[in-house]
Amino acid sequence: MEVIKLGFPHKIDKNMLPPSAVALGYFDGVHLGHQKVISDARLHAEQKGLKTAVMTFHPHPKVVLGRMEQDIEYITPLHEKIRLIGETGADILFICEFSHKFANLTPQEFIDFYIIGLNIKHVSAGFDYSYGRMGKGTMETLPFHSRGQFSFSTVEKLERNGEKISSTLIRKCMSEGRMEEMKDLLGRMYTTAGTVVHGDKRGRTIGFPTANVELGGDYLLPPLGVYAVRIHVNGDWHYGVCNLGHKPTFKKEIGKPSIEVHIFDFSKEIYGQSAIVEWHTYLRKEQKFSGIDELVKQISKDKERAAAHFGLDF
Repeated sequence: MEVIKLGFPHKIDKNMLPPSAVALGYFDGVHLGHQKVISDARLHAEQKGLKTAVMTFHPHPKVVLGRMEQDIEYITPLHEKIRLIGETGADILFICEFSHKFANLTPQEFIDFYIIGLNIKHVSAGFDYSYGRMGKGTMETLPFHSRGQFSFSTVEKLERNGEKISSTLIRKCMSEGRMEEMKDLLGRMYTTAGTVVHGDKRGRTIGFPTANVELGGDYLLPPLGVYAVRIHVNGDWHYGVCNLGHKPTFKKEIGKPSIEVHIFDFSKEIYGQSAIVEWHTYLRKEQKFSGIDELVKQISKDKERAAAHFGLDF
């Protein structure tokens, strides 16, 4: 997949780009609803002999427009979004830099510069997609703004149990620790990617060595606590139990939460290696213990519960 980053104004000659059918959206999470829009673009591309393209925006509009007090945590940070969109079979990914100048484009200017001006011949977008300054461009105004230069299709909402599958719903489920529901929303379990780094190595002294995973992006994380997880490291997937939190039994200061995975039946040195944590189910909240013996007893129980979740027998 070719990744093309666009500022404003972009300086791309439309004649240098192949004609394409594009899926429009922000695509945080690349969830099943997003995948439906991308599939629609791919279907029209195949029917019309076009390339399949996806157009997204970065950073998040709410950050640029000052509607958030702090940087947003992404369901899929940009590098993860690129990887997942690539897996959909898209040929081209346009990443538009979302700036104040970009936000001030009129709906017609957006269509002229970023659709017609990029040799796009078909647009696929969700029923609630909007474009241009203050979101005044909608799928209802698209026929007018298209100037007859491209065709378009509106993708209706995808629901689960009567609720629209959306980034908002995913964030709600995650905030409540309902990780087992992610597959019905994302089409996969939720994952975070990072690097195994050196920690305080206290786990190995109590019989439960852990892989300390430092995240490679501003990921949205579930509530602090203990989870049954899988972890991809050293070229393979492994089962484990993860503590997401501040280790209150040993530390008083509160900072950025750590992700520490005790990998079942694993003893290799993996410092510096890339790791993907796949979050399966919430086991319990993080808690402070009176001493090491009580902590070890609880970790043993956590390990048993995680193993039972995966159908493993120790």
